[in-house]
Amino acid sequence: MTGTATKRQLEQTTVSTDERLIQRCLEGDQEARSELIDKYKNLIYSIPIKLGMYQDAGDIFQAVCVELLSQLPRLREHRALPKWLMQTCYRKCLRYLAASNRQVDVDPADIEQPQDDETLEHLMVQLEKEQMLRNAIAEVPERCGQMIHMLFFEIPARPYEDIAKRLGLATGSIGFIRGRCLTRLRKHLEKKGF
Repeated sequence: MTGTATKRQLEQTTVSTDERLIQRCLEGDQEARSELIDKYKNLIYSIPIKLGMYQDAGDIFQAVCVELLSQLPRLREHRALPKWLMQTCYRKCLRYLAASNRQVDVDPADIEQPQDDETLEHLMVQLEKEQMLRNAIAEVPERCGQMIHMLFFEIPARPYEDIAKRLGLATGSIGFIRGRCLTRLRKHLEKKGF
């Protein structure tokens, strides 16, 4: 199988998973709604955080989730869900910023069309890469995903002794296993064209 064919197969798997989740949501499955939101919660939260909107991030997250669930029946392309979420969240952020600056006249057209399209495009590309990374981490074996999260996503990073205890490993094996996990992660990302 060629690299392009493998990449298409992985994209189809992700789309297929989203399509099944969306279909279950449309059928009224509450668990599927929770799974869908859980899958994309980091993507949604990352946007207001990147824009420095720490205080409003929770409210924006809730507003985007409500809109997601209410607009889900209207979503024509299930594979476009991540991009739709990014754009919807970005627009919500702009609306929150405009609402917090009510003393300044804000043209509603400016909210829908950001003045700096280059910045928006750069943000969207960065967010797509981050979501691709999250998806790839979810696809590696569970122990690898846990180790990667503890080593690289927790602040402060956990000491090897804590990681070894949590995962039931010898402290001296953490470096070797970390290397294998990162190799697996890199292969998943390369298959996706990262």
